[in-house]
Amino acid sequence: MDTLINFLSNKDSYFINFLRIAIFVVMVWIGGLKAFQYEADGIVPFVTNSPFMSFFYNHTNDTGINDKGETVAQYKLHQNPEGKIVSKNIDWHKSNGTYAFSYGLGTVIIIIGLVTLLGIWFPKIGLWGGLLTFGMSIVTLTFLVSTPEVYVPNLGGDLPTPHYGFPYLSGAGRLVLKDIIMMAAGLIIATDCAKKIKTTEDNNL
Repeated sequence: MDTLINFLSNKDSYFINFLRIAIFVVMVWIGGLKAFQYEADGIVPFVTNSPFMSFFYNHTNDTGINDKGETVAQYKLHQNPEGKIVSKNIDWHKSNGTYAFSYGLGTVIIIIGLVTLLGIWFPKIGLWGGLLTFGMSIVTLTFLVSTPEVYVPNLGGDLPTPHYGFPYLSGAGRLVLKDIIMMAAGLIIATDCAKKIKTTEDNNL
């Protein structure tokens, strides 16, 4: 046990760099998937219900009026199950701006991952990566409040549904909750970069 403690006690810099690499992998992978139809369709419930992001979609009803309530009803009718292609649903998503927004969001996520990774060599750049990771995670965690799909729905059945609504997270909700780890990781990375920047500045005095 002493050997393990001695090994771990002076490897924090390596593990923080591993944390940067881990965030990079997650960001680039997930951000890259935003270019594909199934992933763009999948984020619609989160974006539509978000007070911070819903304006990116074209919430128009049949009269051409911007109507968020109508869009909430319509996206439920036009959801493509993962792995299934329904052309009328894709047409609706095109008119809603689903894909254009997804491409932009994916690009932003990839950039945050790259900026975070560069912190290994450039602390001033990495500082922004950590802060942006933290900020993005805060926005993602707001989905726990704004998106009904993050909780198990009461779909009925032969017997009453025993567990639904808060606090019973659905698959989507469990994925969102994990962002609290990303939020903490962003702060750790930002703190590490700030220490390196301060040390460099102090040495130059």
